[in-house]
Amino acid sequence: MSKTNILVVEDEGIVAKDIQNSLKKLGYHVPVVVSSGEDALQATEESKPDLVLMDIMLKGSLSGIDTANVIKDRYDIPVIFLTAYADESTLAKAKISEPYGYIIKPFKEIDLHTSIEMALYKHGKEIEVKKERNFYSAIITDKSAHDAVFVRSHSRLVRVGTKDISHVEALKDYVIVHTNNAKYTVHSTMKDIQKALSGSDFLRIHRSFIVRVEKILAIEQPNIIIESGDKKVTIPIGGSYKDDLMDRLTFV
Repeated sequence: MSKTNILVVEDEGIVAKDIQNSLKKLGYHVPVVVSSGEDALQATEESKPDLVLMDIMLKGSLSGIDTANVIKDRYDIPVIFLTAYADESTLAKAKISEPYGYIIKPFKEIDLHTSIEMALYKHGKEIEVKKERNFYSAIITDKSAHDAVFVRSHSRLVRVGTKDISHVEALKDYVIVHTNNAKYTVHSTMKDIQKALSGSDFLRIHRSFIVRVEKILAIEQPNIIIESGDKKVTIPIGGSYKDDLMDRLTFV
């Protein structure tokens, strides 16, 4: 089994050496140690590390936070911040780059090891979710069958007729597809679902809800009531979606 490659970005030579030695003792491989944001970007491009340990305060035009943002956007490699500064201002700036960890110097080897393993695990799970979401998106937008979509359920892809779908609900990183007699929780986005259910049958009425128009039973501002199997479900109407809803309904 190959060792985990970790890039160390630290501009204090003695500290950098100590970190490198600690990482090697813990069984990690350190391909290179650099002292600036510019060198960190070049080293990332050349060595493609599995993780980057980044000091926030670096010499040069790029701070550790700036460098971490570029590494995240360009390479999707997890970054853990190392710093002797724990003030609120520094923490607030660091949070924006969404690091996978934040270690205050000086630290113990066990803290270093735990932070690295947790970051690698989290990043690995995120990659799995992205792959599943991309696969799901490719399946659900398949135009070979206009009257059905495919959803993942218990490691299977289940064909669901669009006429059976009453509504779709977004919950954080998941989307729930509600049908007349079942519901399916899948990794997707409302944007992808909306694209797959494009046409006159479905309408987005809220940032978190898409409904089948013919399932609407009543409107009781600021909600609508829809039929879902043998139940009636109340769903809020989003302010920015109200006009679209009114345009799609026929009034007498």
